[in-house]
Amino acid sequence: MKQQENNTSVKKPFYKRKGIRITYFVLLHAFALAGAAIIGAWGVYQLGLTNNRGAIDQNNRYLAEIATLDVPTDSVSMQAADADRFIKLAAFNKMFPYNAHIIWEASKYCERPEMLDQMIAAAEVYIKNNPEYDALKAELSSIMGKNYATVDRHIVPWMNTEEWEALKVAILKDKKLIDSAALLTGVEPRLIVGCLVGEQIRLFNSKRETYKKYLGPVKVLSVQSQFSLGVNGIKEFTARQVEANLKNDTSIFYMGKEYEHLLDFKTAEPDTERVARLVDYRNHLYSYIYTGCILHQTMLQWRRSGYDISNRPDLLFTLFNVGFPQSKPKPDPKCGGSHITVHDKIYTFGAIGFDFYYSGELAEEFPLHSQRFRMEEPKKSNNSDDDTLHKYVSIVL
Repeated sequence: MKQQENNTSVKKPFYKRKGIRITYFVLLHAFALAGAAIIGAWGVYQLGLTNNRGAIDQNNRYLAEIATLDVPTDSVSMQAADADRFIKLAAFNKMFPYNAHIIWEASKYCERPEMLDQMIAAAEVYIKNNPEYDALKAELSSIMGKNYATVDRHIVPWMNTEEWEALKVAILKDKKLIDSAALLTGVEPRLIVGCLVGEQIRLFNSKRETYKKYLGPVKVLSVQSQFSLGVNGIKEFTARQVEANLKNDTSIFYMGKEYEHLLDFKTAEPDTERVARLVDYRNHLYSYIYTGCILHQTMLQWRRSGYDISNRPDLLFTLFNVGFPQSKPKPDPKCGGSHITVHDKIYTFGAIGFDFYYSGELAEEFPLHSQRFRMEEPKKSNNSDDDTLHKYVSIVL
């Protein structure tokens, strides 16, 4: 009995205890299973069983065609392509206006014309089999396909004349001079051209025999040398006032110190020099400089009186035509000016300038600017003796 008691009182070794043994075997099997899982995953990876082999997109052929879209080069095909673009964008605008908007905005930054077609075609991937979209395109195509064309090429009647075709060529010959005058006077070049168009259309139609004999065949601008002067028909007393306004810093027409010496004379006979400047048949730079000054000074007069007409080309052309004495700032100005008859239809000077300004004609050479006048003075030269205009003129000439 005593021997048995001694045997039971002896403690078992740590590793032989039941709880420890159970824990040990659980951990052993867990690590074994984890190892097996890791080895198995490695094997699956090595065998490539986890690779997503992918598939050929169902639109692959269509997407490839989009990448190779071409743009037609002949005029008839180009017009048809333009109509097709407008139809698709109009349909998008009805069903997905957001997409139509962002595609149209993005097209403004495209470097190649086919990019717009590619953007439209890419969007059509998701709608090309949509019956509502197809029906809307068909309806728009039907409207576009109807023949509403008139015998006239241009919607503006006076732009269908041979005089206008000749005048465009003549204006482009003076592009460098017009741009130079615009830079010197702080005025958008297209505004100066608008005044030129009004005056030359008037002359072309009031001197038809002269046009047929000289202006039409050689396509040059008509230079006046009697009551009005130069290609823009500037009267001598108007030119004098322009010069005085440049110098008078208390005048409501004053353009700023930067412009004070813009029209300084080189000789002691300003009257003779003034006329010679304006009636120069070979170089019309001064005609455009005086025109730019009149536009700029008139705009400042109205702005300082509380009426901003810088966004009203029609009024600027009208006031250029009627002159400083008739330029009286008021809240309800009207477009008008001299009556000009073109092929039995009467227009006003202001309306003709307005027609040209917003017509899109010559827009590549004389684009529409967001700001029509330079409102702040350019940096001045440190050289007080620097005669900017005369140096610039000598380069232009």
